[in-house]
Amino acid sequence: MIRFGYKASAEQFPPTELLNYGVLAEELGFDSVFVSDHLQPWRHDGGHAPAALPWLGALAARTERVMIGTSVLTPTFRYHPAVVAQAFATLGMLAPGRVVLGVGSGESLNEVPLGIPWPDGKERFARLKESVQLIKQLWAEDRVSFEGQYYSTEVATIYDKPEIPVPIYIGASGPAATRLAGRVADGFITTSGKGHDLYTETLLPAVKEGAEKAGRKLDDLDLLIEVKVSFDEDIDKARNDTHYWGALALSPDEKTGVEDPIEMQRRADALPVERTVTRWICSSDPAEHARLVGEYLDMGFKHLVFHAPGPDQERFLRLYAEQILPQLRDRG
Repeated sequence: MIRFGYKASAEQFPPTELLNYGVLAEELGFDSVFVSDHLQPWRHDGGHAPAALPWLGALAARTERVMIGTSVLTPTFRYHPAVVAQAFATLGMLAPGRVVLGVGSGESLNEVPLGIPWPDGKERFARLKESVQLIKQLWAEDRVSFEGQYYSTEVATIYDKPEIPVPIYIGASGPAATRLAGRVADGFITTSGKGHDLYTETLLPAVKEGAEKAGRKLDDLDLLIEVKVSFDEDIDKARNDTHYWGALALSPDEKTGVEDPIEMQRRADALPVERTVTRWICSSDPAEHARLVGEYLDMGFKHLVFHAPGPDQERFLRLYAEQILPQLRDRG
């Protein structure tokens, strides 16, 4: 099944406004709504960071059809994995069959401000792997006593579990975590705009390798990609809108170790639009735009979640539902 979703921009809008956009996305025919879970945004001025857990509860109450979930939540530092297991079991009961737990290894911007020392990539990966193991065990068993390298429980029970299990998707941009997704998860999450070879030569083969090691096929997983799109009938507006999200265009060397939104904003705002636009499919022609987005379908992704950078999200949602989604559904 091919799905098209909406990425609720939690860094850009306050919770009530963001909730209204999620509801509108369902009304306009989008198949899913995903939200990030950040303690801090990438910019201080005009930035927002509504908590994903209560927000998803509100979204579940206001919608009836769309798949809802995190893209992504970090279950390894700010949250104990058992707390995540309890929260998403509850969400799964409130919206049966519609909830997804998307997890990742995290960013220092959201963890270090709580006084958490930021470990290297090897430890972050190990923590993610162990947290997924513990969450799954808590959903499958009662009175779980778990003694891992990083987390433990003592006769812990999640008392309210949904009849329809909540799927776990793992977000990744490197081969190790991507193989882990293929091996133990129900879905894989990544982001667009990093060069086609990364997806076709590295990430998708790694998912397949992980799945095959677990005796599964690639088709057993939901392959989700957040597609960064700036579509408007005014091409200059489409281009300029990307500047708000300039941090996305910073290289790892330019943003690694930056835990202050003010400093991240300073670095991002110093970038010209010619650079910020490089992470986005930016166009004003519906046919051209649908063709460029459709390349991710051609690669093998089955679930495209669209993240738009502009301040007028209602305009984006209506334009996309009218001019882009029909072409993509025909192609899919």
